[in-house]
Amino acid sequence: MERRLTKGGILAALLLGFGSAFFGIAAAGTNSAAGHWAYQPIRRPALPKVDGSASANPIDRFVRHGLEVARLKPATPATHEAWLRRVTYDLTGLAPSPLERDRFLSDTHPDARARLVDRLLASPRHGERWARHWMDAVHFAETHGHDQDRIRTNAWPYRDYLVAAFNDDRPYARFVQEQLAADALFPRNPELIPALGLAAAGPWDESSLRCIREDASDRQAARYIDRDDMVTTVMQTFISTTVQCARCHDHKFDPVSQREYYALQAVFAGVERANRIYDRDPEQNRLRQQLRADLRQVRTESGTATEFPRWWTSMVRNETAAWETSRARALMTWRIQVPERLGASAGSRLQAQPDGVIVAEGTRPESEDYELTLPASSEAIRAIRLEALADASLPKGGPGRQENGNFHLSEFELWSDSQRLPLERATADFNQDGWAISAAIDGSDKTAWGIHPREGISHVAIFIPKTPASPTPGTGLRIVLKQRHGGGHLLGRFRLSISTDAAAELVELLPQPLEATLATPAAARSRNQQIELARWVLTHRLESELAALSPPELVFALAADFDPDGGLKPVTEPRPVSVLRRGEFSHPL
Repeated sequence: MERRLTKGGILAALLLGFGSAFFGIAAAGTNSAAGHWAYQPIRRPALPKVDGSASANPIDRFVRHGLEVARLKPATPATHEAWLRRVTYDLTGLAPSPLERDRFLSDTHPDARARLVDRLLASPRHGERWARHWMDAVHFAETHGHDQDRIRTNAWPYRDYLVAAFNDDRPYARFVQEQLAADALFPRNPELIPALGLAAAGPWDESSLRCIREDASDRQAARYIDRDDMVTTVMQTFISTTVQCARCHDHKFDPVSQREYYALQAVFAGVERANRIYDRDPEQNRLRQQLRADLRQVRTESGTATEFPRWWTSMVRNETAAWETSRARALMTWRIQVPERLGASAGSRLQAQPDGVIVAEGTRPESEDYELTLPASSEAIRAIRLEALADASLPKGGPGRQENGNFHLSEFELWSDSQRLPLERATADFNQDGWAISAAIDGSDKTAWGIHPREGISHVAIFIPKTPASPTPGTGLRIVLKQRHGGGHLLGRFRLSISTDAAAELVELLPQPLEATLATPAAARSRNQQIELARWVLTHRLESELAALSPPELVFALAADFDPDGGLKPVTEPRPVSVLRRGEFSHPL
């Protein structure tokens, strides 16, 4: 079916003004439900006549009239102390303290009760008390439920939003708008993003919606069930209507058809329950969202056979050319290092050759650390390059000493005297599946960088210190290569180089297709090569700008743009939604 709402007064009442939070879907009202009792305009009734004139307000007159019809008499007025307990429990959920009791009972002012109510309404406990009722209405939980029942570490901002809204005495119409479309209706108030936790508050089937294949039938069925919970939460909370009955058949009591029900599901066809990123500062929130949108466009758009992608602008082309020039200059700054001292912890003999190549000889231990002291330098080191060199003398051509030619580098450590210097990042020309270069700087000996199945060829890794590494005067820096995985996964031949040039940070190792592009003269590059190189440059620049921002906040809410979590990933457009026969996923109409 089409991903727009069918016409109907009830749908218009819910969705008019939803905005881009749910893809701008709205419905125009008709007279299809005009005669239904539930949707008649509310009319002010005449006040009933009751005995006596002591009724303080019109509501009391209705209550007294009901009592008279039932031939009942009102209870006697509550004592001051009983009234105090009742109103304090009602407004704050707590008993009055002895001090509050004494203060109230000694207050002889005619407005003592009214003033107490004002104090209780102004108490922070009032919002906490009534937010609990609202959380019950939307079945809010801080775990997912189902079989895994994992904790939702970022559900609490929605709870805190509710407490604040009740304490601020938020007008109800505004309260509704914020929870349905805060991002669309109030884009300059990003602090309201937690309000969007409403429709994500209920149970979530993590096993089916995150942990199994995207195209699995169980996952498709789970999406319909998940959207049913969203529709149910919104409609029962705000409209007090059981539209979910129309999941299997036209509603038997309310004017809601099956088609209208699945049109409501389509409202949620492009969002997921996920940790949504936002910033309370409006300017930083605007900048982050723009950078994320730009990054999404660059990553997904490739153009056509005859047209370049929209992001392919003269500015991007100039940026790519400037980056390539700077990188070429940085590549010329590497200086090969011949270590002044070197040693191995488990008996291997390390021999340094005049060209800086270090060869591991002798009996191969199961695991081992190599330690190398670089020549003293008066300049701060900005980058270190490790070449793992293939050679016919090694098993399968190396560059490792293991029987298949592989090696596992558990940790690459940089030391100045007794101080370990932190490394900011690392890149490699190839990463074994599950054994990426990032594992060599994660502080754990249980993870490592490997290069299987690309044995028999040389590989390169580059390590960038968090701050330029300055050795103690008169000494050199020490490098420790920890190889703790076992099984003889040790480096057989390798070489170290350093750069003290500020441009060294540009020398990240690229995927081999991009390295091949850079080795091709610019005039001879194919259209696809040009696009992919520019995509890489632009992606890394946008990622760097995002990383430079202050850390964002997170709320578990409905989101179309979020960081992937295992198999849970955002979609580029709403998924198709079908009317299901008897609600069965396998029987679309």
